Amino acid sequence: MPPSLKIQFAPLGKLALAAPGASAAAGDSAKAAQTLVIFAGPDLKLGAATLKLIGAEAEALIRRGAATAKFRGKVSSALDLIAPAGLAADRLLVIGAPGEETAEPKTPEAGKPETVVPIKPAAPPTLADYANLGGVVGGKLGRGAAATVVFDLPRAPENAAAAAAEFALGLQLRDYRFDRYKTKKKDDADENGASEIVIAVADPEAAREKAAGSEAVAAGVITARSLVNEPANILFPEEFAARAKELEKLGVEVEILDETAMQALGMGALLGVGQGSSRQSRVVVMRWRGAGEGGDSKPIAFVGKGVTFDTGGISIKPAAGMEDMKGDMAGAACVVGLIEALAARKAKVDVIGAIGLVENMPGPDAQRPGDIVKSMSGQTIEIINTDAEGRLVLGDVLWYVQDRFKPKFMIDLATLTGAVLVALGQEHAGLFTNDDDLGEKLLAAGKATGEKLWRLPLAPAYDKMIDSKFADMKNTGGRHAGSITAAQFLQRFVNGTPWAHLDIAGTGMSSPSSDVNQSWGSGFGVRLLDRLVSDNYEG
Repeated sequence: MPPSLKIQFAPLGKLALAAPGASAAAGDSAKAAQTLVIFAGPDLKLGAATLKLIGAEAEALIRRGAATAKFRGKVSSALDLIAPAGLAADRLLVIGAPGEETAEPKTPEAGKPETVVPIKPAAPPTLADYANLGGVVGGKLGRGAAATVVFDLPRAPENAAAAAAEFALGLQLRDYRFDRYKTKKKDDADENGASEIVIAVADPEAAREKAAGSEAVAAGVITARSLVNEPANILFPEEFAARAKELEKLGVEVEILDETAMQALGMGALLGVGQGSSRQSRVVVMRWRGAGEGGDSKPIAFVGKGVTFDTGGISIKPAAGMEDMKGDMAGAACVVGLIEALAARKAKVDVIGAIGLVENMPGPDAQRPGDIVKSMSGQTIEIINTDAEGRLVLGDVLWYVQDRFKPKFMIDLATLTGAVLVALGQEHAGLFTNDDDLGEKLLAAGKATGEKLWRLPLAPAYDKMIDSKFADMKNTGGRHAGSITAAQFLQRFVNGTPWAHLDIAGTGMSSPSSDVNQSWGSGFGVRLLDRLVSDNYEG
């Protein structure tokens, strides 16, 4: 899909806006009205550069409008005004942003002087807060907008360039939509035109440098979202593999294993899931060698579950809501988006991305409850429920990655269990790990990006729940602790490698709308894991 948003950075000190109607006079009569976006703190405090730009008359208008609309500058709230005659804009949009610590008078007791009680300062905004702010602005502007954003916040960011880049990231993520299969689209020029947004900052060169990385991350998130949003009749395993191979344009090495290769490797667990489908299964291995000579000899590895459609197989799912199972490959989509982001921003790290791609269908060749399959590791698995299929796919791919590449660590992502929704809803993804240090780094990256994780336990007592009478293990431990027993199953295939499992069933698809995401497919995990890499593993 062609980009619908054009973002530029301009020097705040030399900001100049065309007078209203100037673009039309230049012959661009369809151009949307120019909007000026500014930020106000909780006390309606404006930045010094903003005050200089808009002048006293506009400030007075804002205060009158705020009083009428009961706008108090609450973070992410908005005051939408017709710009005063003296301001070179048609529309003035005031957005609430984090402010500085303030103080308030305390009503004095009789006979005692008035005292001032400091308000407890809010925690400093994170980069995720600036991305969310960009999403808020993008939502208020709508598509086809022509706007100038005065990035002069009432509470100065610790790193203004990084904050501006994250703000631009939020604009890009909010702008995304998936409408390629709509044959009838709105005729409204504002909806179909490209938005042109100028972000005025103190140091545009520094902001552009930071934004280059955030644009790569945005592209990776959008790729992941689009993969999740695709229908399963279009995005079956072979097509998914073909799309992953397009990363070769960025310098990524891409290897595709077909069923013959997987049979030779002994991937009986993965192949068993796909044997009921007319679509052949695939494993895709992507490698970005960004560390260069002298880098760490051990790569880091990310593994994704890619069930392009999950009927449940013989243990078929209820019909209601089954259409959502086109998104059961959100883990694989994240891995592809992550590798794209790392390659596009030339990350100085050696990374493996591996995805197992299958379609789980009923049919005369489908595996049955009670079947026993042999995994690549040599361990045997009794199939109790054919709808507990994702762990079978991941088990073989995890073993393959640790055996072939000997990675420093592995992280897998999967829309694995409905149980994680019961436990955590859609606010957090479940985190399981055998390595406390890796777990802490993931939690920190989640907090920084707003893609939040919550750690859940692993323990031998849970492991006993998947022991089988007839094989080395069974593929489900029953109703209780479903997310945990799924993670215990996966742990049997990591062979002692430091490892983390992210259950993204509640966050990877059908996720709630947010400031930065209005899409059914969220692209969850790309920003999280890119941040993990950039903060901890780049040379």
